Formats: sequence, C-alpha cells, structure tokens
Amino acid sequence: MLIHGDKDFGLLKAAEQELQQQAGLIPDADFYQRKLQAVWNRAQHSCHYAGIGHYSFDAFQNLAITPKAVLKSQPLAFCTAALDEAARYYATTGTTGVPTPTPRLKQDILWNVVSVAGHWQAVLRPGARVANLMPSDIVPVGDLIANVCDYLDVSHVRAYPFTTGISDWERLCNLFETYRPSVLFIAPGVLVQLTRYLKQRDVLQRYAGSVQAIMLLGEVNTQPLRQRLAQWWQCDVFDASYGSTETGTLAATGEDRQMRLATATNYFELLLPDGRLVTPTEGLTGRLVVTPLNLYARPLLRLDTGDSVSITGPWQPGALSPTVSVNGRDSDSVQVAGVELAIRAVEDVVYGACDATGYVIEVDRERDSASLILERDVIWDTDQEAQLQQQLLARCEQSMGLRLARIVFVNNLSALNKSGASQKSWKKTNLRFVGGQS
Repeated sequence: MLIHGDKDFGLLKAAEQELQQQAGLIPDADFYQRKLQAVWNRAQHSCHYAGIGHYSFDAFQNLAITPKAVLKSQPLAFCTAALDEAARYYATTGTTGVPTPTPRLKQDILWNVVSVAGHWQAVLRPGARVANLMPSDIVPVGDLIANVCDYLDVSHVRAYPFTTGISDWERLCNLFETYRPSVLFIAPGVLVQLTRYLKQRDVLQRYAGSVQAIMLLGEVNTQPLRQRLAQWWQCDVFDASYGSTETGTLAATGEDRQMRLATATNYFELLLPDGRLVTPTEGLTGRLVVTPLNLYARPLLRLDTGDSVSITGPWQPGALSPTVSVNGRDSDSVQVAGVELAIRAVEDVVYGACDATGYVIEVDRERDSASLILERDVIWDTDQEAQLQQQLLARCEQSMGLRLARIVFVNNLSALNKSGASQKSWKKTNLRFVGGQS
C-alpha cells in the first residue's frame, strides 16, 4: 500500500468514510451531483476535456459520449498529471488495438483498493491464505489483489505460472504443497490449464483440498464454466470482478456472492441498441457507459466501454446495487449462417454438456459455416465421442439455431487459449477464421 505520511493516510480515511456510508447501495442524486461535479472539474485540466465549460447536470447529459477508440488513439490527451507524477504506470494489453498508457496517482489506487476490499472481504476472511495467480507486469490486476490483501491484513503470495523462468507449473505445485492456499485469484484459462496439469499428475484432489474459494477475473467467464470448475475443484467459484485498466473496477462480488455494479465509485449509463442512453435497470441489455468518480491522473467522462452487459437487478436509490452479467465486447460477436455467436451462448453448449477443457470455433467465411473443436479432458473416454457429437450438434441447433458443420476432438489446444489476462479478447482466443477475412 502507498501510505507514506499523514496526507496519504488522510486520503485513505476519506475513501473509507465515504464508501462505508454507501456500503454497496445505489447513492442518491445529491451524491452523484457532488461527485460528478468534482470529476468534471478535474477533467477540465486535460487537453481533451478543456473546452467543456462549467458543470451542470444538464451539461453532463448533453456531453458527447467518449468513444473508447478516441481514448486509445490519444491517451495522454486525457491525462491531468505528468507521467513522472504517477505512483504507478500501467498499460492495457492491447487486445483491441494499441496498448493504452495508464498512469495512476495514489488517489486512483487508494480509492479503488478500498472500494474493492469492501466487496471481497466477504471471501477474504481473517486467516485466509491467498494465492494471487494473476500477472503483475504492466497491468494493474496483480497489484490490485496484493493491495487489497495488504489492506485487509490477509496473507498472500504472487505466482503467475506464465512468468518464464520464475513461476513455472512445477514451482506452483511446490507452492501448493507448502503454502496450502485457501483462496485462488486466477483467470479462467489459466485455471483450466492448471487443472489439466494437476490431473495429469494425479494430484488435483490433494492440492484442491485446501482451496475453499476461487475468484475468477481477467476474462469474461460464464456460469456453465464456473459450475464445471467448481465440480473439478470441489469449492465455490466466483466471478470476482469486472473492469478495465482504463477505468478501474466497475463491478465486484461481495457478501451475497453475486457481482454487483460498483455504484458508489462510478456513474453508470446504458447505451441501448436504439441509441438511447438510460439508467441501467433490471431486464436491460446494452453497452455500458461509465464515468468513474475517483479517477485523478486521467479523469473520464461518459466513456463507452464497448462492453455488452445485462442488468439483472433493479435500480433504486438506497437499495442494493444491481447485479450485472458481462456478455463481452460488442466487437467479439460474429455472424455465421445468420446466427450471432456470443460467448455465453457458446459456453452454455460446450461446458453445459461435457468435460471439455477448452474449445475453438472455426468459422469458414466462404461456406458461411462453423465447426467446433473441443479439447479432451485428461480423463476422457473416446468411446463416448460419437454420442457426444450428436448431443452437442442437437444442443447447438436447439439453443442457438446454428447447425454446426462438424465437431472435432483434440488432445491439446494452443497455449494462447490458456494464458488468461494477457489475451482477454474472446474473438482472438476462441475463434479461428478460414476461407476469407475475419
């Protein structure tokens, strides 16, 4: 944690006081007025927002949405602090374009840590032993987990298994032997690869014995996949949080083990398919537009995240923040034979019906068709494959309206599908295009 004096401690206490009062509830209009005016005033010191004029809520509602493409093309034009003033310098992974520089001041970091800790403390109980299996280089997620553990006074270790020459799979096994972690923070693809590695050595049951909860983050994950992972590890598996390097955390899992929008630290709007911007309330699906309320190094106003979300809980000031389901980036979906392939629909078919440990959809542009390539689990009966093919073909046609050209089983997929939180784009890691342009 970045506490080096009374000023830093004062920042921490201010964040604690405000967020403890909100306690996962939807704030009232007065709270948002005060916070929006503050972020508006900070944003005026950047080149991009320099001409927006004086704040009023009407002015805010009339302000054009900030496209993510503009932020990515001119990231430093949004900054209000020089890079040498930043406490931390991060950059996005670049899965949707060029990596975006993202400096953060102490204020940015402390506010985000206190907010996330308020959610995760339901899982990170006193006495927990946390294995942080997320990357620590240039992206903030590894630091966030470590900072939350420091703040909550919880023991933790860092070990990203794709760090060449340091934390390989064998060293990770040694860590499990000695440290006996009770909580894992890990990306879904990495967890699948770890599971395969442990199954191949017939030690999964032994190493999973100490693990009480698994917190998935870094990629979109689906309920069927979480259920499959929970079955393999015999523990609770949660969708830990959702956010981005540019914005900080936008939603997190808390006491009721459901992921809810972080309404006390962000002002949310939903961009509907018909172009309307509305309050994100129950039953609506659209692109999430967010104004983070506690960004200082690079304030953002009405940023279009490009992420499709479904709101699964009501919006009412004073009530609990609404639950949310993240569907993935709009750009990730693809049309095949008149059917839109989306991550949730595909994984409902794959992980809801079999023990495959990974998949790739091969899209033939010339034939306008799709094939499904499945990775066999370590323990697998090849005699079942003919019957499983028929089940999957029928399930895909029934639930998605898509008739697959074929289903193929392989022993191993590319490591690209497994190195989670370094390649987050579903379209880049789970789709393969042949016979034309993607």
